[in-house]
Amino acid sequence: MTTRDTAGGSVSGAVTAAGVDHVRLSYHYLDTGDIDGYASLLADDVHVARPDAPHRTGREAVLRLHQDAIIGPGTHHIDDIVADGHSVVVTGRLTPLTPAGADGGSGDLEFVDWFTLSDDSMLRGYRRYYFTAPGP
Repeated sequence: MTTRDTAGGSVSGAVTAAGVDHVRLSYHYLDTGDIDGYASLLADDVHVARPDAPHRTGREAVLRLHQDAIIGPGTHHIDDIVADGHSVVVTGRLTPLTPAGADGGSGDLEFVDWFTLSDDSMLRGYRRYYFTAPGP
């Protein structure tokens, strides 16, 4: 199966399927602390935009982001994955390693990650959004 991406180019279903596998593996590698495994999934020009960390561009900068623990460690729980062309969107929860309340946190964080893929299914980037409940 071939689909069209937003730029009008053709994208093989195999590219999208492999990209979904890479997205799943990225969470596994981050959860287990396997930075080398995580690095093997990234395109050279990868970029990451998150509300809880500075924007980073390039493989080395993104790896430093994770190695320097700017993004707190935890366990990702995937609820749903929707993929089309060069885009993979994941909804889920992040359970921080720090117990709820120990650092003023309230437990699991609901997130949406929007990944973009390169033509060879590598992770070219992702943008994370967190769900926050409305104030009182």
